[in-house]
Amino acid sequence: MDNLIGKSVTMSVKEIMEDGFLLEKDGATVRMKKGNSNRLDLTIGEEILVFLYVDYDHELTATTTIPKVQVGHYGFGTVTEVRKDLGVFMDIGIEKDIVVSMDDMPALSHLWPKKGDRLMLALRVDEKSRIWGVLGSETEYKTIAYTAKQDMFNQNVSGTVYKLLKVGSFVYTDNGYIGFIHESERTSEPRLGEYVKARVIAVKPDGSLNLSLRGRIHEVLSDDAEMILTYLRSVGGEMGFGDKSNPEAIRGKFGISKAQFKRALGTLMKAGKVTQQAGLITKLTEEDSD
Repeated sequence: MDNLIGKSVTMSVKEIMEDGFLLEKDGATVRMKKGNSNRLDLTIGEEILVFLYVDYDHELTATTTIPKVQVGHYGFGTVTEVRKDLGVFMDIGIEKDIVVSMDDMPALSHLWPKKGDRLMLALRVDEKSRIWGVLGSETEYKTIAYTAKQDMFNQNVSGTVYKLLKVGSFVYTDNGYIGFIHESERTSEPRLGEYVKARVIAVKPDGSLNLSLRGRIHEVLSDDAEMILTYLRSVGGEMGFGDKSNPEAIRGKFGISKAQFKRALGTLMKAGKVTQQAGLITKLTEEDSD
């Protein structure tokens, strides 16, 4: 039966025992504890679909709980425990958690998944009949992903980080799209399995998405920057204040220090909202002057 470990198989009830059932297929038998059966009224000779795995007592056992995650079949599991000396334990819906080896984890430990994170995985069985988790590759995600349309542009999406690269992070969104977060579009690198909320900044020809973890301009501007922007719009888009303006004049007009004023101007300039002339005149950009 070792060739069926990690798979679902139809077996017949051979014997009803006090603590469970003895199942049979092609002359081989497997025990199923009562707690692993969704029915206690099984009868001898009845055929049932079960999933086979090696339990915590290192014995081959069966369950009527059929997980999506199997040998050759990918599905999502939830991280229940992280051990740096072994790997990540995953709940796939059965009694026993499945380990994804530390060899499949990121080189930097702070990028490992945390408890509660989700990963897509399948199962593999080694030569000692031990079950391990195998993380889904980009191929598996592309197989199940939808093709995004242009109306996804500027939409908010949420999803799970499934691949880490130096240049960015890949995400599988809740609505089934593949997204990429370039390193310039994040303030810190998300970990493997982390659930993130992002904004669509481009829909690529292949139907995948470019995402940003940075907020929209109105979400990231400070109160001081918003105040200056509002003032500029109220006076026709140009004001006689800039980096080199007198501190007292700045405080008298805006009620903030020169340092606060310069930080706010820097934010607006970086966002492409304003330009300066000689540090004494600030103008709205054409894009923002409407």
